[in-house]
Amino acid sequence: MEVEEATENVMASSGVTCSISVLLHPLVVMNISEHWTRVRAQEGKAQQVIGALIGKQKGRNLEIMNSFELVYTVISEKTVIDRDYYNTKEEQFKQVFSDMDFLGWYTTGGAPTESDIHVHRQICEINESPVILKLNPFTRNSDLPITMYESVIDLVNGEATMLFVELSYTLATEEAERIGVDHVARMSSGDSSESSQVAEQLQAQHSAVKMLASRVRIILEFIRAMERGEVPRSHEILREAKALTNRLPVLNSSYFQGEYYTQYNDVLLQTYLASITKACHDLHQFVTKFNILCDRQGVVGRRMRGLFF
Repeated sequence: MEVEEATENVMASSGVTCSISVLLHPLVVMNISEHWTRVRAQEGKAQQVIGALIGKQKGRNLEIMNSFELVYTVISEKTVIDRDYYNTKEEQFKQVFSDMDFLGWYTTGGAPTESDIHVHRQICEINESPVILKLNPFTRNSDLPITMYESVIDLVNGEATMLFVELSYTLATEEAERIGVDHVARMSSGDSSESSQVAEQLQAQHSAVKMLASRVRIILEFIRAMERGEVPRSHEILREAKALTNRLPVLNSSYFQGEYYTQYNDVLLQTYLASITKACHDLHQFVTKFNILCDRQGVVGRRMRGLFF
């Protein structure tokens, strides 16, 4: 009964209708699920997770395309979002996804509560009208355990109160996302006899390359055997091998080499930037912990000096 009353206190009346159209990408759902599962494995127990939703907005149409985690602390049973961490993550995402904006936040759990209202007020300082996505990891329904809400201001007992209104959403997928989700779903099912589209395509390409390599190896061994005089010369086979090798200079052209090395350097640069970003993040955490430790030691030292003097 207490849960139902708390839910009714934060939900608007049924007469209030939503005014936002939401398109939700599966990547967001996978990120939230991975975030919750990882925290549960690290902490050894189920724990609420909070993150930011980013995407594109055109008028009242929202397309939620990606997400990232947020750091928070619990002070006097109230959740406080770390704004410095959010500003850092937002700056990093803007460098990669410059066309995406902050649209709302996500969390895990059941129906909305007063704690969600408290967090939502903090998010409103970043975005005036954010949306909230709640994933319930313990539900046993066959439907997708996701509910979305927007906030409205309504009069309750003569006072302006922030309440939630449930939103309807539509799953929007791209070809790459459909293939990725299908691959993850097949892999997580644990059925070795069932493979995804990605696995089937890669398996077919692997078999083709393996067969080509074996055929080329046979031709090379035959030509080397002719050079050693172990088998009689066959000009017909040599002409066919020559015709086959004439197709290879296409890959040795200057255009191919330029494009190949450009793409290769781009991949190396992305890997290098990722390494630098991770190193900067680790260094930032080390400096923060070092400053906290020095501040604590300074306070203890001043207290000790006060006792003796």
